[in-house]
Amino acid sequence: MNIIIDAMGGDNAPKEILLGAAMAVQEYGVEITAVGNQETITACAKENGISMEKITVVNATEVIEMCDEPAKAIRAKKDSSMVVGLHLLAEGKGDAFVSAGSTGALHVGTSLIVRTLKGIKRPALASVVPGAKGPFLLMDCGANVECRAPMLNAFGLMGTVYMRKVMGVASPRVALVNNGSEESKGTPLYVEAHQLLKANHALNFVGNIEPRDIPYGDADVVVCDGFTGNVILKLTEGLAKYLVGEIKEVFMKSTVTKMAFLMVKNGMKGFKKKLDADEHGGAPLLGAAKPVIKAHGSSNAKAFKNAIRQAKTCVEGRMVEVMAQELAEMTSATEK
Repeated sequence: MNIIIDAMGGDNAPKEILLGAAMAVQEYGVEITAVGNQETITACAKENGISMEKITVVNATEVIEMCDEPAKAIRAKKDSSMVVGLHLLAEGKGDAFVSAGSTGALHVGTSLIVRTLKGIKRPALASVVPGAKGPFLLMDCGANVECRAPMLNAFGLMGTVYMRKVMGVASPRVALVNNGSEESKGTPLYVEAHQLLKANHALNFVGNIEPRDIPYGDADVVVCDGFTGNVILKLTEGLAKYLVGEIKEVFMKSTVTKMAFLMVKNGMKGFKKKLDADEHGGAPLLGAAKPVIKAHGSSNAKAFKNAIRQAKTCVEGRMVEVMAQELAEMTSATEK
């Protein structure tokens, strides 16, 4: 399996990206195509002692910066690591693409170069988030800041397929983020989306969900626009880090509390790992015609390695092929 990576995308590129790629080669047995400035990549690998075994470099002279306007950057920087990597994926020269670069540019580039599945106008970022009763899928979490009601309905369909086929949930419960449980709550967009989701017989729609109830696991697929989802995701990540830090301080206050920590040390490790965003690595762009994974912009080697793992899982599970078939069947059932 060959995973294409954007070696120049993200806050910590190329060092952490290459370290993560080398770790993925060793742990997952994948081959890597690293796209970026060949001279920079070679020098970075040599300086930091990074093994380039099973990592092939494809030269790209430009980089799309986080501050670049997405659509303009995709069209103007044709020799950027992101654009070249997406073209390699579209041409079948790799099985999946992973980037920690600009979310907006990756979204636009995926739509224009890799294209989307039939019936899907725009791919959506879907992030797996830990919850009280198991992980749930939050989508969109940043790709589509402004949405129309049919898009939110499509998110529910794609999320249902992902949770059933990738996460093994037999009948995923779909909920719509809102400021109240009543059907009439929210903006006109969310009122309309509620009615579409409710009428969609292909979904197990359980109604609106208030943000305070999301972590308790009352839904397996949590649907919202990209602005709302990104706020929820970043607030969740921030609170998780804050809580872990506060708990650590409590245990480190005295000799007695330190002794108490030793008794719950293993449990705390599991708790910390559950809340660690680096364990998930990134979010798939569901609806894309081929697997595309968006890693965190601040990804370290561990996070990027896990993003590659996620790409590998999507390829092995034939996620795109299965989703295309399922969406066709579900859409047909909805129209009857």
